Amino acid sequence: MNYMTKKSEDNLSQTSFTEDDPTAASRKKDHIELAFKSSVESDQLDERFYYEPLLAAHPEENQDHKIPFLGKILKNPIWISSMTGGTEMANTINHNLARACKDFGLGMGLGSCRSLLFSDEYLADFNVRPIIGSDFPLYANLGLAQIEKLIVENELWRLSELLKKLDADGLIIHVNPFQEWLQPEGDRFEKPPLETIQRVLDFAQFPVIIKEVGQGMGYESLKALFQMPLEAIDFAASGGTNFSKLELLRTNPVNQNIYMDLARVGHTAEDMVGITNNVLKELGEKTLVKQVIISGGVKNFLDGYYLINKLATHSIYGQASGFLKRATGEYEELYNYVDAQVKGLKLAKAFLRIR
Repeated sequence: MNYMTKKSEDNLSQTSFTEDDPTAASRKKDHIELAFKSSVESDQLDERFYYEPLLAAHPEENQDHKIPFLGKILKNPIWISSMTGGTEMANTINHNLARACKDFGLGMGLGSCRSLLFSDEYLADFNVRPIIGSDFPLYANLGLAQIEKLIVENELWRLSELLKKLDADGLIIHVNPFQEWLQPEGDRFEKPPLETIQRVLDFAQFPVIIKEVGQGMGYESLKALFQMPLEAIDFAASGGTNFSKLELLRTNPVNQNIYMDLARVGHTAEDMVGITNNVLKELGEKTLVKQVIISGGVKNFLDGYYLINKLATHSIYGQASGFLKRATGEYEELYNYVDAQVKGLKLAKAFLRIR
């Protein structure tokens, strides 16, 4: 074979290669240029997982997993945690989040519905059941202080009316003693929260979820809750938005200096997973709560995948700020964010095992 013949064959081979993979040349160029920027040092490795690249094919992007939770079937183990109540942006935020629930098969907790207890003025901001549809869970949300007042006024019936007007599946009660104490307009609890929760359970003909607001709960609180006939417990752990700190930042510098250390008290989601596993082991058959929403500092699908696989009971994971950042404008931004999270979760399920 002479030189010209060999060169012609090489050109033909290169042409065929380019036609089969038209991005090959530019991709290889990228690889060369980015190679020195792409190393991951050993101290940067995520040591929560074993990476098992041989055990599964790539997941189908449109494949759904049926996940029973709160009496309904989710497509993904993700909960959109309660965020915003009566603000100017509430309508846009809640409606965008509801669309995401519908499109990706998620559950949703509304922000504080306090404004709806005595008026329907802001009902349109919260009325998202027509968007979500009936297949996925939607929960209203009230603070313990508001419920205490309803008990004093003998008006617990307003809880049922609230759920009816929202067509909600149940009620989330957020327990927030530090937030109320530090909030300039805050209320004071007259009774231990466990007493108030029990009063609601004695009255309620609807499911109840208990959550904190960004600092989590310790062993004794969790132990008490797991022995109550609740539908679920939402961790609302430390690591995400801390509403005690948020309220403190609204006060004067003297209070901030005195009380800021209180905002640093709490439990991370991983800490609470460990505590809960110990509680479940201790309680055994006395355990009444069978479902948990792991929230608070869950930044992405890797955090969520890790935590729900570490917890020794049925669970999904919740996110708030990640959704909120992308729910204030056009829906496309939120859609793309949730889509990437869902696909990442499927990839984790296929190739990662918990250490």
